[in-house]
Amino acid sequence: MPFTSSHPSASRVRQRALLGTAMLVVLVALAGLAVYVTRDGRTPSKPSAAPASSGALTSAVPETTPPPHGVNATLPVPPDTHDPIAFGKAAAVALWSYDTRTSSQPELLDALHHWLTSETKYADRASVDALVPSPVLWTRMADNAQYATATANEAHFPASFTQALQADPGAITTAYVYAVTVTGSQSIAWRGSPRGGAEARAITLAVQCRPDRPCALAGVLPNVAP
Repeated sequence: MPFTSSHPSASRVRQRALLGTAMLVVLVALAGLAVYVTRDGRTPSKPSAAPASSGALTSAVPETTPPPHGVNATLPVPPDTHDPIAFGKAAAVALWSYDTRTSSQPELLDALHHWLTSETKYADRASVDALVPSPVLWTRMADNAQYATATANEAHFPASFTQALQADPGAITTAYVYAVTVTGSQSIAWRGSPRGGAEARAITLAVQCRPDRPCALAGVLPNVAP
C-alpha cells in the first residue's frame, strides 16, 4: 500500500493560517491577471486561453529499479520562462512528484524552495512545505521505495479572475503575480507495484513573472479556483 503525500491530519489552526497568507497572494494575483489578459489587445470579456505551450507536461518516469547511489535526477529544477502558464504547469508537476529512492525529504524541500520567488514578502514557503510528506512519513514511504510521477494536462487563468478586470489594473506593477490553475494526474508506485495507480489532480498556484526576470513561484492557494 502506498503512503500518500497529502496531510489529512494537519491541524485546522495551521490551515487557517495558511489560508490567511494565501488569500493575500490571491488579492495580488487578481490584479496581476487583470493586466495580463488585457495586454496586447486582448478583450477583458473572455478568460485568456492557454498558449501553445499548454500541451501535457510530464515528469520523468523513474525506472522500476533504483537509480545509481547518489543520483538525484528526480529533484525538480525550475524552468527559465516568462510565461506564467508554462511555469505553472512545470511547478504543478514538481509539486506532485517525488522519489524516496533517490532523495531525502530535506533535499526535496530545498529543491522546491528554489522555485520560490526571492521576494520574501510574496513567497509563501509554508504553502509549498505543506505538500511535502513529513520526515516521519517520508521514512515510511522510503521503506517501500515509494515514488510518484505526474502529468500536467492543462493550465489556465481561473475564470473568476476575469472579474478583477474591473479593478485597478495598475496593481500588477507592484508584484506581477498571476493565478494559474493546473489540472493533471499523479501516479504513485512502490516496491512490488511498479505501475502504481493514477489519480486526477488540480491545483491553483500564485506565479510571479516580473518583466526583467524568469517566473517564480509565490505560493499554493488553499483552494482550487476553476
